[in-house]
Amino acid sequence: MKAMILAAGLGMRLRPLTDDRPKALVTVAGRTLLEITLSRLRSFGVHEVIVNVHHYAGMICDYLKENNHFGMRIEISPEDFLLDTGGGLKHAAWFFFEDRKSTHEPFILHNVDVLSNIDLGSMVRHHAGEQALATLAVQGRETSRYLLFDDKAQLCGRQAGRNAQPELVRPAATVQPLAFSGIHVISPRLLEMLSDEGAFSIITAYLRLAAHGEKITAFRADESYWRDLGRPENIAQASRDIASGAYPDI
Repeated sequence: MKAMILAAGLGMRLRPLTDDRPKALVTVAGRTLLEITLSRLRSFGVHEVIVNVHHYAGMICDYLKENNHFGMRIEISPEDFLLDTGGGLKHAAWFFFEDRKSTHEPFILHNVDVLSNIDLGSMVRHHAGEQALATLAVQGRETSRYLLFDDKAQLCGRQAGRNAQPELVRPAATVQPLAFSGIHVISPRLLEMLSDEGAFSIITAYLRLAAHGEKITAFRADESYWRDLGRPENIAQASRDIASGAYPDI
């Protein structure tokens, strides 16, 4: 199974930690965010990964070489300018079409700046069982931006906050606002449906495709540990969680 790690961002919210390094090389409990993500993917049988890079890209390339690519095949997808999540995936699409097997097998898309013990194996099986175009790990927690799902757990819109007006892309009798966790399982046929050019959000693409009847489904991970590592205080809290055993999967 293959995966892509989204690691090209500037890490503005992580400053000053990212003043002299990319966010992928910020450390939690002595390990880089990139190493933690690669280790998680490898533990679920992923041995081929592509990583998009931009900010301090050379440092990531050197780091991987120094660590023998952590025993994995790791390709680099350089971005001269930031392409956002959708544009970054589209730019790396060649990686998922280079052989017959990967053309039909789903892959994982994973933000480098999240820490979780979400069961990726169960998520992949859920994706296959639903025959979905994409499956998104979600939780019922507070966030500033929600994705909206209908009573069949299919994506139908988004909402800027609990009190904001819902933006529905297709009719739904009832909707449930859920927080996205930055982890996707994707069928390769999605790549040919990414019609936007340049920089664009994968969420925008999902909403467009959902509006046209494509199946973008939710994978509930409410009982799993999850933390956004986009701010220094979150890095500090994650380190405390690891030390206390609140996050055991490391």
